[in-house]
Amino acid sequence: MSYQKYNPKREIPYTAKQSVILTPPDKTVLIVVAFLVTIGIIAIFSASAPKCMEMGQNPARFALFQIFFLIIGLIGMKFFMNYDYKNLVPWTMLITGTVVVSLLLVAFTPLGVTVNEAKRWLNIGFTQLQPSEFAKFAVVLLMGSAFCKNSKLWDSSKMIYFVPVLIMVALIYKQPNLSMVILLMSTCLICWLSAGGPIKLFAFLFAGGLVAGAATITTALNSSFLSFIIKPYQLERIVTWLNPEQYALTSGYQIIQSLVAFASGGFWGVGFGNSKQKLYWIPESHTDFIFAVIGEELGWIGCILVIGLFWTLIHRGLIIASRCPDMYGKILAVGITFSIGFQAFLNISVATSFLPATGVPLPFISYGGSSLMVSLWMIGVLLNISKKRIKKIRTRSNVRYL
Repeated sequence: MSYQKYNPKREIPYTAKQSVILTPPDKTVLIVVAFLVTIGIIAIFSASAPKCMEMGQNPARFALFQIFFLIIGLIGMKFFMNYDYKNLVPWTMLITGTVVVSLLLVAFTPLGVTVNEAKRWLNIGFTQLQPSEFAKFAVVLLMGSAFCKNSKLWDSSKMIYFVPVLIMVALIYKQPNLSMVILLMSTCLICWLSAGGPIKLFAFLFAGGLVAGAATITTALNSSFLSFIIKPYQLERIVTWLNPEQYALTSGYQIIQSLVAFASGGFWGVGFGNSKQKLYWIPESHTDFIFAVIGEELGWIGCILVIGLFWTLIHRGLIIASRCPDMYGKILAVGITFSIGFQAFLNISVATSFLPATGVPLPFISYGGSSLMVSLWMIGVLLNISKKRIKKIRTRSNVRYL
C-alpha cells in the first residue's frame, strides 16, 4: 500500500488494464459493403442492359447472374462471420490445395477457358469461375499461419506456407495475369509487415521491386531480351498508357473512351441509365471499366461516394486489426483490408488512366461471380475478427492519502 499527501485538486489516479470483450460485428463495415454491393448491381444493370437487348436477351441478364453469386457470397459471409477465425488454421491447407488444383485444371486441362488470349477461367458447366480470385483468400490465410508466432522470413518451418504461395503465383503468371501476381505478392509483404517485419527491410524490398520492375520494363521496351518476362500484350498496355492518343483507334481506344465518359458526366452526371459511352464505345463497361460508367451517369459526386466508401472500409478494417487481441487475427484483418483496398485502387487508377490497364475488377461492383463471392467471404472473416477486441479499462489505483 502506498501513501501520498492529500491534494484537494487531485485527480483520482487510474491504471489502464486491457481486457478482451465480445461485441456485435462492425456495423460500419456491414453498411459500407451493403452500399457497394447495391451500387454494383445497379451499375451492372445500367451498363449491360443495352448490350443484352441488342443480342435479344433479358436486359437484366448480367444483373441477375450477379445477384445469384451475391446470394452465395452472403451465405458464405454469414458462415465466416459466425465461425471463429482461429478455427480457420487447420482448414488453411485444404483451402489452399483446392485453389492450387483449380489453377492446375485451368492451366493443363480443357476445362480452362481462354478469353482475350488469357486462360484464367474454369468451366464448371453452368458457369465459369476464376480460381485466381480465390487465391487472394488462400494467401491471406497462409500468411496469417506463417507469421502469427514470429515475423522471421528465413525460417525453415515457414516453407510449408511459402511454397504454396509460389506455386499459385507461378500458375497465375502463366495464365497470364501479372496484375493478380502483383496483388498477391504485395499482400504477402503487407501481412509480413503487420506481423512485425522490419520496416527498413520492407522499404528495401519495396524499393528494390520498383527499381527492378522499372528496369525490366525499360529494357523490354527497347529490346526483346526480356520478352519471356514481359508478354507482348503487357508491353502494348504500357506503351499505350504512356501515349494513348497515338493508339486512339487500337489499344488506346478503351482508356480514351473511359476518360470521355468522366468528362461527359461532369460534376452531377448525366443521370442513371443515360450513359452514351456504355453503348458502343467502352467494350468492358460492366466489368473492368464500370467505374467509368458510374462517373458518367452519377458524375464526380458518384465517384467520390464510391471512393469514400472504399476509404471508410479500409479505415474500419485497420481499426479492427489494431483492436484484435491476437496476432493471427491482426494479420488476417490487415491482409483482407489491403487486398480489397489495393484492388479497388488498381481498378480506379486504370479507369482514370493513372495506371496501365490491368484487368482487375472493382470489388463488390464489377460484374464477376468469383470476385464478388471471395470479397464477401473475406468480409465475413473481417466481421468475425471485429467481434473480439481489446478494450482498455480504467481502474482506481491502490493509493491512500494522508
